[in-house]
Amino acid sequence: MTGAGATETPDGFPREADGYERLWTPHRMVYVDGPAKVTSTTERECPFCTGPRGPDADALIVHRGRTCFVALNLFPYNPGHLLVCPYRHVPDLTTMTAAERAEAIELVTTGIEVLRAAKRPTGFNTGMNTGEGAGAGIAGHAHLHVVPRWDGDANFLPIIARTKALPELLGDTREQLAAAWPTGGEESADGPR
Repeated sequence: MTGAGATETPDGFPREADGYERLWTPHRMVYVDGPAKVTSTTERECPFCTGPRGPDADALIVHRGRTCFVALNLFPYNPGHLLVCPYRHVPDLTTMTAAERAEAIELVTTGIEVLRAAKRPTGFNTGMNTGEGAGAGIAGHAHLHVVPRWDGDANFLPIIARTKALPELLGDTREQLAAAWPTGGEESADGPR
């Protein structure tokens, strides 16, 4: 015992007196404080600019279009969390061309259809955070979010522990969604690199 009301965990560590178990996720520190944390969004260092230059699997790219591409979020809110990004390094919708905006919305729409077929979510959150003040993690490069949601997918972890439990590996999700993405039309399977 380490204080009034405290007990020990099965491993012999003291349990906090508030009754909550602690779920430690030190692997998230690479995003919070480590090498995966984006501190510069110059075009040369932007992950949305450098990613499409390499293999799709390495950049988690699900689909390449003419002016935009679709990739999985490296730090997703839910399995299948998609990002729709223009290839050009532009900060928001107002700086995207009409063709980029039109294709981005079409890719969001197709992303929803693909996620419905592959993952069967019961809803979606879609949107764009424009600028650091609005929560954009990579404010220098416009991107839209498509987040699949399921009834009851939000439990205490995101609210209390600021932690999200994801049941599927990103590589597995990328393969499943890339295989389910429709082909044809004017999009190129190879897209710009």
